[in-house]
Amino acid sequence: MALVGYSRVSTGSQDLGLQTTALKKAGCKKLFSETASGAQRDRPELIKALDYLREGDTLVVWKLDRLARSLRQLIDTVEQLGERGIGFKSLTESIDTTTPGGRLIFHVFGALAEFEKNLIRERTMAGLENARRLGRKGGRPRSMSEDDLAAARLLLASPDITVEAVAERMGVSPATLYRYFPGGRQGL
Repeated sequence: MALVGYSRVSTGSQDLGLQTTALKKAGCKKLFSETASGAQRDRPELIKALDYLREGDTLVVWKLDRLARSLRQLIDTVEQLGERGIGFKSLTESIDTTTPGGRLIFHVFGALAEFEKNLIRERTMAGLENARRLGRKGGRPRSMSEDDLAAARLLLASPDITVEAVAERMGVSPATLYRYFPGGRQGL
């Protein structure tokens, strides 16, 4: 049952000293540190720390925002740790998922994140419904008009002209032509 520390700063001009000192004082024997934006998905030292952890271990951070950029990302990471039998501790916020109280607080965080997600979905659906009522159509505009389709159909009927050449003449990609004409020439 090891305490494994993870520290992160966003830029090279910031100092990891405060975090690493606090992690060592908390009893972390193994530390993983890096300089990377929290928004980055590719954080090699975090990946190494997560790979290093074993069942019964606890991942320790100085502050919640050192581990994740969003509440959803934080909850997902801590849930994945929990599934592996690994605890999580944040020193600044005094959260420790190895205790009943810490798990309760973390579940409250999860409920708040779920509530926020549902509110966003409701607002999005209401906005789309209102736009439909006003006659607006969502989505991307069609890349080929009916006249373009008729011209492309005539060009594709000729076996001497390649699909790539037709696409180039029409100003679209071959994939777009295939989307409008599934099966290519055989679908005409």
